[in-house]
Parts: sequence; C-alpha cells; structure tokens
Amino acid sequence: MRTYLIKYYDSTTALHSFVDANGSVFDCIPIEQQMSRRGQPGAIATAVDLPGWAATLAPGAPHAPARALVQLHADFVDIYGNQMLAPDGTIPVRRLTLEDLSRFRSLRHFMQKRPGNGGGIRPPGASGPSPQVAATHRWAHAFQNVNNLGGTSFVNVWDPSIGANQIFSLSQHWYVGGSGAALQTAEVGWQVYPGMYANTKPCLFIYWTADAYHSTGCYNLSCSAFVQTNKNWALGGALSPWSVAGGTQYELDIAFYLVGGNWWLYLGGGAAANAVGYYPASIYHGGAMATHASEIDYGGEVVGTTSWPPMGGGAYASGGWQHAAYQRQIQYFPTGGGRTDAALTASANAPCYTSQVVKYAAPWNETVWFGGPGGTHC
Repeated sequence: MRTYLIKYYDSTTALHSFVDANGSVFDCIPIEQQMSRRGQPGAIATAVDLPGWAATLAPGAPHAPARALVQLHADFVDIYGNQMLAPDGTIPVRRLTLEDLSRFRSLRHFMQKRPGNGGGIRPPGASGPSPQVAATHRWAHAFQNVNNLGGTSFVNVWDPSIGANQIFSLSQHWYVGGSGAALQTAEVGWQVYPGMYANTKPCLFIYWTADAYHSTGCYNLSCSAFVQTNKNWALGGALSPWSVAGGTQYELDIAFYLVGGNWWLYLGGGAAANAVGYYPASIYHGGAMATHASEIDYGGEVVGTTSWPPMGGGAYASGGWQHAAYQRQIQYFPTGGGRTDAALTASANAPCYTSQVVKYAAPWNETVWFGGPGGTHC
C-alpha cells in the first residue's frame, strides 16, 4: 500500500488545496500530472456537445421543479477560507492517506466496487450474479438491452444512513457490454460509502471494469483509467445539499457518451463545457465496450452482510415525488446517432426495495422511481 501511495503522488505538485463539505481534502494538480496522463503520449481529447442536448431543455414538469446541484464554485469557501475551486489548468484530486487504505484488507479490495472476494456485482440487467453477490447485494432499478453509445438522466440525491453490517447505498448509471468474465462497464452516480470516503454523506463517484470486476477497475482517479479535464467537479467529493423527504429535491444531470474513442462523462449539462473527462476506450482492451455498450441500467444498489441500508430516501417507489428516489428523462444515444427515450423494464431482487417505471411528458419522459427502507430481512 505504501508503494501505491508513492505512485499515486509521484511527480505531482499541489497548487491549491481545499476541504469539502464531507471533510475530504482535495489537492489541485496540473491536468497532465494525474495518474492516467503520466508518461502518456498525445494530447488530451476534446469534448463535444451531446447529441440533441438543446432539445432536452423544454420547460414544464409533472412535479414541482427540483434544484440543480453545483459541487464547486468560485464563490464557495471551505472551513479554512480556501476557495473551493481548482485553478485553471488543474483538477481536484482527493487526498489519499495510509489510513484510508488501511480500512481495506488489501490494495485490491480498495480498488474493487465493494471489498471482499469477487469485489463487485454484475450490473443487474446482465447475466445473473454469482451466489456470493446475490447474498450481499440488493438493487431496485430499470434496464434495457439495446446497443448504445451511452445515455443520460437527472438523478435526485439523498443521504441514506449506513449502519452496522452495512457497506454502501447508491444511485447510478450502468453502461454494460459483454457477459460472463468478459463483462465490462462504465458507471457513475452518487454513493454513501463510509469505508471508502470516511464519512456518511453522499459522494460523487465513477467506476469501471473490463473483466467483470475481477482484476480491473477502480473508483474515481485511483488508477490510470479516467482522464479528468474539468476543474469544476471533485470525483469522490461531497454532493450537498441533498433531497429532503416532503421537501426540496436536489438532482444532478448525468451522462456518458462514447465519441472519438472515449467514454465522456458529463455533469450539470450536455454542452462540451460540462464534460468532466473520459475513460479511453482502450482500457477495455478491444472488448465490447471499446465500440459500444449493449445495455443501459439506472437505479439503486445497496450492499450489506446481515443488514442492508435504506436506498434513496428510504421510501418505496410508490412513495413518488419528494419521497422515493428517482432518475428522470432517461434517454440513450443509439449507435446510429442522435438520442431517444429509453424503454425500461423495472426490476428489484428483495422485498425491502421496489422500482417502478413511468412514462411522462417532457421534460420527465422515461422515469424510474425506486428505493426502500432496508433492514435485516432483505
């Protein structure tokens, strides 16, 4: 683990630092000094606008408007008075310590989607999970098997509590290709994961695997995979405020789009300026995700051992607006170009959680409601 930390910080210069709302420290380093760019030839790729992005801005909704989340801004300062924004030409990178790594049994456990043997879950709509995964993972989600170049949705953010014998609770996108040992993913969402982030509040995260979570994959910028280009977002950082049951809903506009040989992540909008960075398709080593995904999936996942945490706000899908978790205006990018509304199938694998797909008029369109209270009999 010490060797990994030396590599993580090798040849980096912190030009600015700040503490986020969850207490995590972020160091702002030159873009070329992140792990995925060190020693790499060629220029950083250039983002484009998402297909049909302007058409998604139509007014009106079946529910009162939610508020958009902004993570970092020039007007935000931390508890020490430091500006919570990276200087131009730099990106914020979460500071890792030996204490962070020591919460895991090994470096590989730190890199895995969840710690332990197997370390991950086959995304819920793909070929069935292993018995071990089925014993620890619960989900409520909606999926579609369709060739695609990514997709987009608005995700409302909650702060579910994580108790004893519980590991994490999240809401995310999965883009999936391949199957079995060749299963590959690009993933993004928010997550409450005390073991990873040393706090109990929602954090922005990304993840990937090229071999069904066995020997590849990592969160955020923890390995040489994702190339961050945007200073306005801190991967692994706090997302606040969050939605309140019966009150204000806060949401994040999220998209992945494969273009020019890169899986680009967009947050807060579909303009090129909203692109956060990309997974080079080369990390999939010529596998399915090198050219397209074959499944889209949206919803929640929780992990526990003898008890499972709440998902979303802790309400079932039937709770609806201001109570259930949701992802709305779910659309995907067909391999032939453009964008189209998803046609999702709802699924849940435990009585503690439910999911429901509803088709609304724009701008909610295809929406999945999901969530549940968790507990010991899931």
